[in-house]
Amino acid sequence: MNVKRPILIAGPTASGKSGLALRLAEALGGIVVNADSMQVYRELRVLTARPSEADEAHVPHALYGFVAGNEAYSAGRFATDAARVLKEACETGLRPIIVGGTGLYFKALTEGLSPMPEIPDVIRARWRSAAGKAEPGALHALLARRDPEMAARLAPGDMQRIVRALEVFDASGVSLLDWQQRPRAPVVDMAGTVRLVVAPERDVLDARIDARFEQMMAAGALEEVQQLFELGFDPQLPLMSALGVRPLMANLTGALSRQAAIAAAQTETRQYVKRQLTWARGNMLSWKWLSEKEMQSKQGDFVSFIDH
Repeated sequence: MNVKRPILIAGPTASGKSGLALRLAEALGGIVVNADSMQVYRELRVLTARPSEADEAHVPHALYGFVAGNEAYSAGRFATDAARVLKEACETGLRPIIVGGTGLYFKALTEGLSPMPEIPDVIRARWRSAAGKAEPGALHALLARRDPEMAARLAPGDMQRIVRALEVFDASGVSLLDWQQRPRAPVVDMAGTVRLVVAPERDVLDARIDARFEQMMAAGALEEVQQLFELGFDPQLPLMSALGVRPLMANLTGALSRQAAIAAAQTETRQYVKRQLTWARGNMLSWKWLSEKEMQSKQGDFVSFIDH
C-alpha cells in the first residue's frame, strides 16, 4: 500500500509509547492509529488508558473506542479496519503512526492473518455459554473428539483458544488449524515502515504501573467497572478480560477490599507486561528498541531520529 512511511510503535503497558506517538503526530502531521485490543472498546476509556478527549481533539486518532463492549472484536477485523484507515491516511496526506501493545495486531499488519469463517452469533453465544458452565477440561476433551489435531496444540486450560477452535469447527466444519494454514496477505510492507519498541527497564515499568493504576482509580476506573457490572456483560466477552476489570468487580461484590483490588490489578498488569515483553523478544528483535535512557536522551529530537 502506498502510504507515507508508516511508523509502528509497540511496547508494554505503561511504557510511554502513546505519548511518543502523540509527539510524532504533532511533529510529522500524522494520525495516531490504535493497535491495542482493549482500547477499541468504548466503555473503558480510563481503565484501558485510551487517549483523552483533549488528545483526540489535538491530532487525528483512529480505531479508539469505536466498538461496543458486547461485541467480540478480533485481529481479523482489526486488519480490515487498519487497511481502511491507512488508505484514508494516504488520500489525505497524513502519516500513519500505529501504536499499541497487542502483538497479534502488529502481526496482522506486517505478516497478515489467514482468512477465517464468519461465526454466526448463535454459535458464538452457544460456546461462550458452554465455557462458563463446563467442568475443567471438558471442552478440551470435546475438542479432542471433534478436532484432535487442533486439541493437541492447546492446553486444557486455554479456554479462550479452545472456544475459538470449537466455534470455527462448528461454523465451517473445518479445523481451525486448516484455516490457519491458508495464504496470508500483510496490510503493510515491512520494508517500508519505521518499527519501534518502547521498552523501559522493568523497575521503571513497575513503578509506572503502580502509580498509573492509582491515577486510574482517582479518574473513575471503579465507576467504569460499575457501569459494566450494571450492563450485565457476559464474563467471556474480550472486554471483560481488560486489566483491572476482574479485581474491581471483586471489590464491587465485596470479595476484595478497595486496596486489595488495586494491588491485585497492579500485580496482574505486571504479569501481563512480562508476557508482552517475552512475545516482543520472540517476534520483534529486528525492530529498534528504545530504553528509558534513550527516550530521555533524545527528548524532542525524535523527528530526525525517525527518518534517518
